[in-house]
Amino acid sequence: MSARLLKIYESVVIKHPKLTLAIIILALAVLAAGLPRVKVDASADSLTLEHDQAIDFNRKITERYQSGDFLVVTYTPEGELMSDESLNRLQKVRDDLKQVQGVESVLSILDVPLLYSPPVDLERVTSDEPLPSLTDPGVDRQQALEEFQTSPLYRDTLVGPDGRTTAIQLNLEVDNKYLDLVQQRDRLREKRDTEGLTQAEEERLAEVSETFREYRTEVAQRDRERVEQVREIVSRYENGAEMYIGGVTMIAADTVNFVKRDLMIFGSAVLIFIILMLAIIFRQPRFVILPFTTCVFTVAMMLGYLGWVDWRITVISNNFVSLLLILTLALTIYVVVRYRELHAENPEWTQQQLVLEAARLMAQPCLYTVLTTMVAFASLVVSDIKPVIDFGWMMTIGLSLAYLMAFAFLPAWLVLLPKGEPKDTGDKSHSFTERFAVVAEKHGGKVMAVASVLAVAAVFGITRLDVENRPIDYFHESTEVYKGLSVIDRKLGGTTPLDIILDAPAEVQSQPEAADDPFAASADADDPFGTLDSGQAANGQVTEDPFSEDPFAAPSTEGSSAEDPFAEDPFAEEAAAEAPKQSYWFTVAGLNQIEQLHDYLESLPEVGRVQSLATAYKVARDINGGPLNDFELAVLQTRLPAEMQDLLSSFLSYEENQTRINLRVQEINSPLDRQELPGKIQEYAVEEVGLEPEQVHFTGLLVLYNNVLQSLFYSQIVTLGAVFFGIMIMFLILFRNLKLSIVAIIPNLLAAGVVLGSMGLFGISLDLMNIMIAAITVGMGVDHAIHYIYRFQQVFAREKNYARTMHLAHQSIGRAMYYTAITIIVGFSVLALSKFIPSIYFGLLTSLAMLAAILGSLTLLPKLILLVKPLGPEK
Repeated sequence: MSARLLKIYESVVIKHPKLTLAIIILALAVLAAGLPRVKVDASADSLTLEHDQAIDFNRKITERYQSGDFLVVTYTPEGELMSDESLNRLQKVRDDLKQVQGVESVLSILDVPLLYSPPVDLERVTSDEPLPSLTDPGVDRQQALEEFQTSPLYRDTLVGPDGRTTAIQLNLEVDNKYLDLVQQRDRLREKRDTEGLTQAEEERLAEVSETFREYRTEVAQRDRERVEQVREIVSRYENGAEMYIGGVTMIAADTVNFVKRDLMIFGSAVLIFIILMLAIIFRQPRFVILPFTTCVFTVAMMLGYLGWVDWRITVISNNFVSLLLILTLALTIYVVVRYRELHAENPEWTQQQLVLEAARLMAQPCLYTVLTTMVAFASLVVSDIKPVIDFGWMMTIGLSLAYLMAFAFLPAWLVLLPKGEPKDTGDKSHSFTERFAVVAEKHGGKVMAVASVLAVAAVFGITRLDVENRPIDYFHESTEVYKGLSVIDRKLGGTTPLDIILDAPAEVQSQPEAADDPFAASADADDPFGTLDSGQAANGQVTEDPFSEDPFAAPSTEGSSAEDPFAEDPFAEEAAAEAPKQSYWFTVAGLNQIEQLHDYLESLPEVGRVQSLATAYKVARDINGGPLNDFELAVLQTRLPAEMQDLLSSFLSYEENQTRINLRVQEINSPLDRQELPGKIQEYAVEEVGLEPEQVHFTGLLVLYNNVLQSLFYSQIVTLGAVFFGIMIMFLILFRNLKLSIVAIIPNLLAAGVVLGSMGLFGISLDLMNIMIAAITVGMGVDHAIHYIYRFQQVFAREKNYARTMHLAHQSIGRAMYYTAITIIVGFSVLALSKFIPSIYFGLLTSLAMLAAILGSLTLLPKLILLVKPLGPEK
């Protein structure tokens, strides 16, 4: 700290501690008022990539096909599924679930028509007469059960292979207002980033963004309330049946609950741990209360700020509180340890002198440790993943506040307390840290050998890193959400949805009317007017059509200026309105292609339930007793009841001449590779089905989640590169010594490598939380290196002996490093008690990283200094 800054600091904080404390407490009161406004956001929008065209396409498809989200309630009675008691209970559950807000329809074995029990004909299907269902008197229930298990319509959807588990599917309303708002916002954002916006457009973007944010909060609250309402209904009927709930909205709701739980429980656990650690380390009430209060006030102010600006905590940033608590504590420990050392060395000094000198000596190294840690977190902003970017900024701002509190609030309060007697003389921790100095000096070769082995193992492990993880693995096996998703995945057709969108061939798109018209003449088409008898049609024989030339046709006007009085048909518009909609995909040729792809998808081991137009086509073919021709399909289309027309619209877009195939992927016990699966499907569609590559598109949760996962590798490389570059620059500025900067960064490189390598060796995939481990490891680990080298430089300037300097540094700053490392390691280990798996991995991996970092700073770093001698020759 420069003389001028020191004088200002002394006049403000040391000379006027009460005023300093009053200003801080006033700021705390204002900011803490925002605490009730803090929100947790686990929506899909909060986890998507910036400017991701895949999410835009997904929203368009959702709106086009009105393919909303759904919840699934699984029901496994103790007795037979088809018994009166089981079906009566199921009916009561279904009726109650129908009343849940936001549920558009409910699908269960009680609601769907029976088409094979016994078989019905096509005329019955297209008539207004209701189709038979399971609730009708006299229905053969065992035959119906067989239909539910084998029918193309219901297989792997309503009844599991065991014949005992059934599903009630709650189809949720498509929120078109949500889709409209987010599309408006994204269009304006895209224009802002590419062309720029006018003043009016800037105002519109701000207005739409705020409206969407508020509406998203409202929707998230409704979704959570809906899940709780479903849970409450299910809990009423759990006697006599095993019931679970699953679905994307449930995952989001439970994620929010787990994040809130971790914030409350583990935030509190870390606070209790801090009290215990401070009591063990310092054994003085003042040095328990002061650092503890500093940590709590820092977190409260930062959370209040997030609440005021509506900056939401996500799955990524849910450990933000624990991180900030522990990093703030580390700063206070460095200040307190230095104060206690000075007090023991200079018992005659006044309290103001001791506090001022401790602040002066620790301000610069702590500033550089905070700056390097901020660089590590700020590097996360180069990621494409928005919540990762937000987490980086949150921690950067939080660390700035932590430094301010450690050097303003803590010293101001300390000045007001009596000095007391020195209590540092009985602390024997220096003898423990001294042992590491002995290891570095006497067993340096072994230290280098172990470091080399770890480096090789780390490189090998890093090559085995992957991003193939499953949402179900985020939850402990004992949780309801895991059990529900597991049942749905194994017994009811899979969990993760994937949509395959097929466009009509280019030649059909350019001439849709001619290509799609089932009445158009073609060499290989059946004659819809019956000019061929069935035998001729089958043999491909063609007779001359006596009506091929219309004797009443108007004379040709080609080359003539004569006006045809009938050129404009006054009934053309009315006829066009009444004409059936046409699509290539509702012809024999289109349906055969869909069916071929559909059957291939069902053959894949990682694919569960598949639904498409081919499903209905197979049923129609069975009911008809044979294939349908284009004419019969066209007639069938016009005669289908409204409910079946609605079903068709979920898979067929006449306006876009497009069809949708929906499948669910099985994540448990299947060879799923999210990156490979779409490519494998596209290859088959092109090479075997005969589609063009530009006709096949993919969307759905599997695609969106995979995009985020694949971005993790890029983010890992970019953020780590940015971290090391930034920290290297910081080292050069701080130490002004290239050799010393390189020496300082090596142990931190090794620590980051150990963590990433361990993940690869133990099969822990990168996910949205542990992606930040390496950057955090380096950012926090370099704190030890900076403090150690800063003290080493000071002592070496006096001693001019590397070995002697190393021992003195271990006995002094080594103690503070040891205290902070133990605090961080044990503090993050508390997260292992969470039931949210990403939090468990985050806690354990961060603890491992800090262990590697402190061991590197107390053994490898001093050994490298002894070898390189970067501070010049000894005396």
